[in-house]
Amino acid sequence: MRVAALYDVHGNLPALEAVLAEVDAAGVDAIVCGGDVAAGPFPVECLELLRAREAVFIRGNADRELSPWLLEQLSPAERGFLAELPHVGSLDGVLYCHGSPRSDDEILTRVSPDERFRAALAAVEAKLVVGGHTHVQFERDVDGARFVNAGSVGMPYEGRPGAFWALVSDELVELRRTPYALDAAVAAIRATGYPGTDDLCSTLLDPESPDEASAYFESLVS
Repeated sequence: MRVAALYDVHGNLPALEAVLAEVDAAGVDAIVCGGDVAAGPFPVECLELLRAREAVFIRGNADRELSPWLLEQLSPAERGFLAELPHVGSLDGVLYCHGSPRSDDEILTRVSPDERFRAALAAVEAKLVVGGHTHVQFERDVDGARFVNAGSVGMPYEGRPGAFWALVSDELVELRRTPYALDAAVAAIRATGYPGTDDLCSTLLDPESPDEASAYFESLVS
């Protein structure tokens, strides 16, 4: 089974549309939306597009804690849909989560100590866990348990522009990058009135490096 794992779209419709065009060309069997789909400039459009594709949805922390902007943009039915999402899901023997199997906001980065991965994956029977949340693609193998971060479609911290996602087939994972028309995307985002426009556009045009992003997230771990 070939699964497209699309994480952290963050309402970036141009990025999502570009990725879905590539997903269609890849001939996948299913799409997993791994959380934080709507928290951005085009929340309704991104949510509707993925629901129309019958994606399997996993809850992210930004789906659980809706910002005032999202509360205004989403209908009661859409807010209810996000609120009822599970924080983990299993498909074809692979476990999908947002932060970790324990929590949608647990921080696991490519430089997190092995002990944190052991604790986060201790109760997991699946040999492969796919997550997101920290917006950097990486793979870690700890004591035979494999964790893959699919990266971020809409707000990546990869040191280069693009939309980042993963193609999962059994226990094989291909980390992918999809280019898209960034200048046009930024112009469209600026026209939405989204309150986080400046920060988002800055990130898209000049993304933080994986090292910078991982160091920042690690600094948040108490």
